Amino acid sequence: MVHAEIGVIGGSGFYSFLEDVSELTVETPYGKPSDALYLGRIADRSVAFLPRHGRGHHLPPHRINYRANLWALRSVGVRQVLGPCAVGGLRPEYGPGTLLVPDQMVDRTKSRAQTFFDGEPLPDGSVPNVVHTTFADPYCPVGRQAALAAARGRDWDAVDGGTMVVIEGPRFSTRAESRFHAAMGWSVVGMTGHPEAVLARELGLCYTSMALVTDLDAGAETGEGVSHTEVLKVFGENIGRLRSVLFDAVEALPRNEDRACLCTHAHDGWDLGIELP
Repeated sequence: MVHAEIGVIGGSGFYSFLEDVSELTVETPYGKPSDALYLGRIADRSVAFLPRHGRGHHLPPHRINYRANLWALRSVGVRQVLGPCAVGGLRPEYGPGTLLVPDQMVDRTKSRAQTFFDGEPLPDGSVPNVVHTTFADPYCPVGRQAALAAARGRDWDAVDGGTMVVIEGPRFSTRAESRFHAAMGWSVVGMTGHPEAVLARELGLCYTSMALVTDLDAGAETGEGVSHTEVLKVFGENIGRLRSVLFDAVEALPRNEDRACLCTHAHDGWDLGIELP
């Protein structure tokens, strides 16, 4: 039986961090995930890696099948998820190369399926009930501390907390939008953090974002603004460092049976109407 404890949903340029992996194609009630799952080990932990945008980065942020991705990970045993991603900095001090572990999120997406509990029948005939999931604190507090400790253990002074605003994409923000985001006091801007985090919570998974700043967003800088080439360049320059921090964070996460955080209580008091994998 295929099994993995921990899931990693990788962002741009982060598709091949494991060696000696086995590839598993997973079907879900919500269609196909972004790609196959890649199963391997980090130290003594079993890990399932999923390329968020697919191999070759062919899926734009608004076309990612987030529900299938999270369902597929849970179906192989994953209960804790790390989500490294590339973001733009909204404050001058959060320049390229900054690693931020957010504790809050703002959703400014427009067209994404963002719940499993929409009342639509599944292929097996079961129908999810309406469930209002607690989401005041969108990220796992235990996972956040593991990520921060891992970064600092590698001499990377990661920012503890901050708000990630998630936009629809695939275009970058206008200067006016970026200045609005900064004026609201938000820290970084990305395109994939929602609905990834809320879907993980709905499935009772711990979810931790690790946001690598690749650029100052358009309204926080002068010049021509953000380019995709610039984002990939900075991500590539930091990939080895981020890989090391991610490996250490995986090792530091608690065993699934020892989880006692708020994420494990997401369904308390609710009749889901469906059986989770």
